[in-house]
Amino acid sequence: MKRFAELTEQEILALAITNEDEDSRIYRGFAEGLRKTYPASAKVFDEMAEEEVRHRTMLFDLYRSKFGEYLPLIRRQDVKGFIQKKPLWLMHPLNLDEVRKFAENMEYEAARFYRRATESSRDASVRQLLVELAEAEVEHESLAHKLGQQILTPSARATEDETARRMFVLQYVQPGLAGLMDGSVSTLAPLFAAAFATHSTWETFLVGLAASVGAGISMGFAEALSDDGSLTGRGAPLVRGVVCGVMTAVGGLGHTLPYLIPNFWTATAVAIAVVVVELAAISYIRHRFMDTPFLAATFQVIVGGALVFAAGILIGSS
Repeated sequence: MKRFAELTEQEILALAITNEDEDSRIYRGFAEGLRKTYPASAKVFDEMAEEEVRHRTMLFDLYRSKFGEYLPLIRRQDVKGFIQKKPLWLMHPLNLDEVRKFAENMEYEAARFYRRATESSRDASVRQLLVELAEAEVEHESLAHKLGQQILTPSARATEDETARRMFVLQYVQPGLAGLMDGSVSTLAPLFAAAFATHSTWETFLVGLAASVGAGISMGFAEALSDDGSLTGRGAPLVRGVVCGVMTAVGGLGHTLPYLIPNFWTATAVAIAVVVVELAAISYIRHRFMDTPFLAATFQVIVGGALVFAAGILIGSS
């Protein structure tokens, strides 16, 4: 890698051309990744990509007039000081907020690069173009705002926001809620059966730990293998599986951890309090994201949880 200060004027221009070309491709990638779900935002990124192509053309015309047709391949990763970007544009489905933030950082870095390049340039025409491009990159935020006003109208933005909310529910809330419900409810019976059968906090903890981890692994695989998300829009199977599995384990561990307390009755009282909190949290999530009336959600979850809880105590006490 070379330090920026070591680059010649020819190399600076070549790097600028490569950067503009890469940025235009990134914006195209954003547009393609967003087009199906967020068509208005995709059109904004199409316009931004065209702007980057125009910048590249200006730079290459100047480069050709100064140094001829040969263009050395110099990229960001060949020069110290550039921020390494994760390939967000290759990840699907794209998160709209992440994409917008990523684009803002791209424009900031580009403007900073052109300012540094201006300081290193001695040729007046090169310096003038670099100054113009630095100003253009700074103005890209206002350009995006202007394009957003023209293309991303209030109704289009409202539609996209609702789509984003729906995607979040499908990809994260639903598998997470399914896992939390399974982990919180299904582990109640074995945990409290072991507790009242042995009156040993450590043995009860081991049973709860095994049930929670086992349920997490089982639910994670079941969710990941249920569908590939291509038709349902539920996102990557691996992500859903991890979310579901982790939340299942968390749901079971919540009322298992109190049995690390040595005193049996104290541990049981704390575990019961945790169960109440878990069931209330599940009811709220169902009401908040699944449009279930709060009283109905509370009744369904509490009745189911109470029946499993009672079954565990009766079996353990028999």
